[in-house]
Amino acid sequence: MVPFYFIKNKKQLNALANIQSSGQHLLELINDILDVSKIEASQLELTSQMTSIYEICQACVHNVKIMAQKKKQVMEVEIDRSAQSAYINVDVRRIKQILVNLLTNAIKFTPEGGKLGLKVSANEEKQMVSIQIWDEGIGISHENQSRLFKPFVQLDSSFSRQYTGTGLGLVLAKRLTELHGGTIELQSEIGHGSTFIITLPWQPNLMATSTEKQLSNIQPEIPSVTYHTSTKQNSNTPLILIVEDNPTNIETIEDFLKAKKYRVNIVKSGIECLQLLPQIRPDLILMDIQMPSLDGLETTRRIRNYPDPQISIIPIIALTALAMPGDHERCIAAGTNDYLSKPYRLLELIEKIKSHLKSM
Repeated sequence: MVPFYFIKNKKQLNALANIQSSGQHLLELINDILDVSKIEASQLELTSQMTSIYEICQACVHNVKIMAQKKKQVMEVEIDRSAQSAYINVDVRRIKQILVNLLTNAIKFTPEGGKLGLKVSANEEKQMVSIQIWDEGIGISHENQSRLFKPFVQLDSSFSRQYTGTGLGLVLAKRLTELHGGTIELQSEIGHGSTFIITLPWQPNLMATSTEKQLSNIQPEIPSVTYHTSTKQNSNTPLILIVEDNPTNIETIEDFLKAKKYRVNIVKSGIECLQLLPQIRPDLILMDIQMPSLDGLETTRRIRNYPDPQISIIPIIALTALAMPGDHERCIAAGTNDYLSKPYRLLELIEKIKSHLKSM
């Protein structure tokens, strides 16, 4: 990194920005090549877990929405009622990789001010989830569609000058979908946009069975979970429970709260949260929404129905990547007192914490 004091003018700043952009593009290319190579050699292993398809899709939309806003595009999201409660057994990072790639392409090939969208449905009879990503972009001719999923192929040299890319994104999307036992199809016409349709296996009763089995083993009086505790502080200092499964997020929030002299406990799942509550009785809970097995919304509902009123009224602040219309209402309806969409400012978080602790 060039020290700031060596940057003398806007031209140098632009040159550094170009170097950074080129380096990022090269890194993405290398990572894509490595992924394709691993798949071809049957060496890419999936790390699957039961995950809400609703929250995966919402997180992906959140990741790309700024790109769409810059082009003044309208992004429509439609998730039917059955899909909103559907859980699928997938490698979350890889499914997000597929969807973000397709959404990015839809934004890239849709003109400024145009429309694109994501539609999700679940079919219990066929035991499958369908995810459609559509756009009103340039479209793809029928003769070119057969070449679309071949490595390093960009269909038209005139387009490749206008729309940058490695030619590997769709190859990876197809191979990763197939590794999950799913399929990917394309419907497109020149000048009328494109629709990619991903289908993934879905076992409607698997999530409920798994969750209930884990919850049936909960014995609050027996300390059976591992959690982090802060350094010793005044017992009158408010105790905050962080419910979060992402190590980076945990470290950031924990360090910040400790610097502000709060006591901190950490658990990494909703089930661990329910186990620990009777033992520590925190003053406030920071609840991540997107967690495996038992998500933050269901964990919050169970806390609000807890028989001990001192536990059921603990303030809960939802921390989530959900940022679509209605998501704030969903969190509040589940019983959270407040809501912050990631990425959030730590100063904003501390203000909300102070506000809710003050009102107790």
